[in-house]
Amino acid sequence: MASSGNRLSIFPLGGALLFPRSHLPLHIFEPRYRALVTDALARDRRIGMIQPRDRNEPPALFDVGCVGRIAKVEALDDGRFNIVLEGLTRFRLLSEIDAATPFRQIEASFEGFDDSVPPPPLASVLRAELERESRRFAEARGYVLDWDAVSRLDDEALVNGIAQIAPFDVAAKQALLETPTIAERADLLVQFLNFFARGDEDDTTLQ
Repeated sequence: MASSGNRLSIFPLGGALLFPRSHLPLHIFEPRYRALVTDALARDRRIGMIQPRDRNEPPALFDVGCVGRIAKVEALDDGRFNIVLEGLTRFRLLSEIDAATPFRQIEASFEGFDDSVPPPPLASVLRAELERESRRFAEARGYVLDWDAVSRLDDEALVNGIAQIAPFDVAAKQALLETPTIAERADLLVQFLNFFARGDEDDTTLQ
């Protein structure tokens, strides 16, 4: 990929995080995003996932997202799609393109993101702390999980999987996406799990 000036078609969706080497299933039903998927399949299968900052129309966007490749696609008879995105690398939004397409397009840079290779393992103490806080959070919320399966996940899959499914607010999710290393993301997750376990996700917002 070039270092700058990369044109990306984007899907702004709050709370939907994509990380390098992770997977994100999506059900595509809005006409503009059905057009986005159709266009991506005809080109390079890439879609940029990015979170909106607000609820305006169109919403303002955060500066950092993650580009994914459509790894699986199911085209339904009524024009909808079920797709699975495989994360490639994070990107930084440079500018928005005045495009004639129904979906938004941006110029993006991939500089500054070392996402091409898997990260080194977490320190055993941090891994244990993350598993412990995850269990406490799940028990506090009444979630039932297969903890044996969780314990078998590699560090990257564990950290990013929790970041994807945890019911944190958009600001917290964005902070997790933007952490430079997996260790820093795991440490931040421990803090968020502790913080959000003390309140309801509907009325507890990280400022």
